[in-house]
Amino acid sequence: MTSSRTPCPCGLPEAYEECCGRFHAGTASAPTAERLMRSRYAAFVRRDGAYLLRTWHPRTRPARLDLDPAMRWTGLEILAAEDGSAFHTTGTVTFRASYRGGSLHERSRFERVDGAWVYVDGDFLE
Repeated sequence: MTSSRTPCPCGLPEAYEECCGRFHAGTASAPTAERLMRSRYAAFVRRDGAYLLRTWHPRTRPARLDLDPAMRWTGLEILAAEDGSAFHTTGTVTFRASYRGGSLHERSRFERVDGAWVYVDGDFLE
């Protein structure tokens, strides 16, 4: 169970409910590509596959998503964000997501679909 004081896994100082929890619940939409990236990371941490699929671009979204129950995400570092604000239709976010035993470094692309930010795809970086 999540209390209103549970820190958000995305790394921002707000409690989960006021941060990514409202995006996951569908009561708000991520206002920027970076906030969508953070909310998607939090969804991976919480194994919220429905949110991940809902925020994936229709042209690149897989038919299903199998999340590894053994995966333990341990932190998110945003390295760069380009465009992706209310004034843009596309944006990129470069990040490092750490997990027990390693990390994932990616430059992700985002677009707006019907006004909402969605994940398109990404390039793995070293």
